[in-house]
Amino acid sequence: MLPNPLPDNPQRWDGWRKYNSEDFYERLCLSFDANPADEQIEDNCRQLLVWWQKKLPLKNQPSNPVAQMLRGGMDEAPALLAEARTRLLDPVSRAEIDAGQRARIVEEATNEFRRIIPFFISNSGVTEDAERRLYEEGGKLGLMQEEMERVLNAELERVGAKRVEAAPAPAPAASAPFSATPVEGEIRAGDPFSEFRRVLKLSKLCLDGEEMTDDQRDALCNMGESLGLTGGQAEDVIDEYLEEIEGLPQAAPVKQVRGVLAPVPAARPLAVDPNAKGAPAKPAPKSAVPAPVAAAPKQLASQVAPVVNTSPVARLHERNRYPNFTDEVGSEMILVPSGVFLMGSDSRDVAPHEQPAVQTTIGCFYMARFPVTNQQYEKFDPRHAIRRAPWADDSHPVIYVSSKDAIAFCEWLSKREGRKYRLPTEAEWEYAARGTDNRVFPWGDRLDSGQLANFADKRTNFPWSDATIDDGYAETAPVGKYPRGASPFGIEDLAGNVNEWCLDFFDFYRGQARVNPKGPANGTKRVYRGGSWRSRSTSLRASARAFNTTDYVANDLGFRVVCECE
Repeated sequence: MLPNPLPDNPQRWDGWRKYNSEDFYERLCLSFDANPADEQIEDNCRQLLVWWQKKLPLKNQPSNPVAQMLRGGMDEAPALLAEARTRLLDPVSRAEIDAGQRARIVEEATNEFRRIIPFFISNSGVTEDAERRLYEEGGKLGLMQEEMERVLNAELERVGAKRVEAAPAPAPAASAPFSATPVEGEIRAGDPFSEFRRVLKLSKLCLDGEEMTDDQRDALCNMGESLGLTGGQAEDVIDEYLEEIEGLPQAAPVKQVRGVLAPVPAARPLAVDPNAKGAPAKPAPKSAVPAPVAAAPKQLASQVAPVVNTSPVARLHERNRYPNFTDEVGSEMILVPSGVFLMGSDSRDVAPHEQPAVQTTIGCFYMARFPVTNQQYEKFDPRHAIRRAPWADDSHPVIYVSSKDAIAFCEWLSKREGRKYRLPTEAEWEYAARGTDNRVFPWGDRLDSGQLANFADKRTNFPWSDATIDDGYAETAPVGKYPRGASPFGIEDLAGNVNEWCLDFFDFYRGQARVNPKGPANGTKRVYRGGSWRSRSTSLRASARAFNTTDYVANDLGFRVVCECE
């Protein structure tokens, strides 16, 4: 993501160092995972070239510290940035680049899976139970069953091991290391601490007195994190295991504190999302109520899939399975891959109904790149033409539509195409707007340019108008006029221009981690998001919420559609 504006001082921004990266996306401060549109590629390249152009006078000041820092970049950057732009804008070249990126992502996950295999092999073989649990771990990495079987078979052949029937579990002995006797207050059944202890016990590492290697410890920490522990918690349990083997006193027990598993003495509660596979837990907001940890699945990866798998490989599979498309009314539907983000805000200056910030997991879905336009809506309801605003043509977003009108349009489009179109949930809308990096606006954290969004600027006469910015329009603007204001997923016009109806009825946030949340099934007021041409800049924040009756219409309120993935 490019900061807005680009800091003139390179010491305040490390992005300039990426100009010679082997990753063409990274050169332009883009991400392959975000699937940037051609317009984003063009704009990022243009901004970066301007930034470097302004640094050329430093070539005549060799003793200047900034000139010494930039050095060869002043000569090399323009050509390397232009190369990245050319390669990414050429469809054939970009397909080759993307294929390489996909191969790299799968290879990284496969290598991680290969690293953990030895921990599930004992006595020259792998039991059915160990294989099942191994596939569960690989599933969290996003690998498919056939991929994991191929890697496991190759590894078994390499070490001369084979699949064996599980032997009856021996009765626990008092002298056995890592006793199965639970500590008072400890939760054993399916909690991540117990699961991680079991993995450590089955690994039988260091039982012969040898020291644990750094690679072994790193692999174990990754496994602990994939089970829902933080890196520090995984380290603590490993140390506890090693101390028990050495006959030292056991570390502090792990107890349930306010419904969350944590070492005692308990630190701040942890909000653990059991469906964010492979993602470490993060500190919960002080006002949040943490969610309980889900029990580990008991079936093979081929029999049951995680509810939402947000690993890089899983997101890659989503992109392969769900390519972007254009619907019958001409809306470009862009895939928003699964992910985890903080919904809401804990800033002091936000409204109470935006708080607290809550870890939220969202499964993949399609969202229209732009709001529904007059031309598109009037294919459904030609009578709406008489309700157009005097300034609006076909390409302006439709206004004077209630939430019921918007829902009727979605139902009409669903019947025509045989797909499931609807309004976005609040969580989907906010995730599409801010991505996973907790940005304030779709484009970043600042609004100081008329090239980012259409809001109450110097062309309007409201008491709250910003007289320092000119966005080019006094009322609504045609869709697509602010490509620099695109979200991390390439969705445009999410902030400003028109507010957008959401599916949810209004309710206050409950303060606990959630997966694909939806608002109340019934209510009198429905939420809309995004701010409009009439809004002050603070109302364009991605977390800002507004609501009104379901029949409410206005000259700054429209909608966009989402489409469910099969």
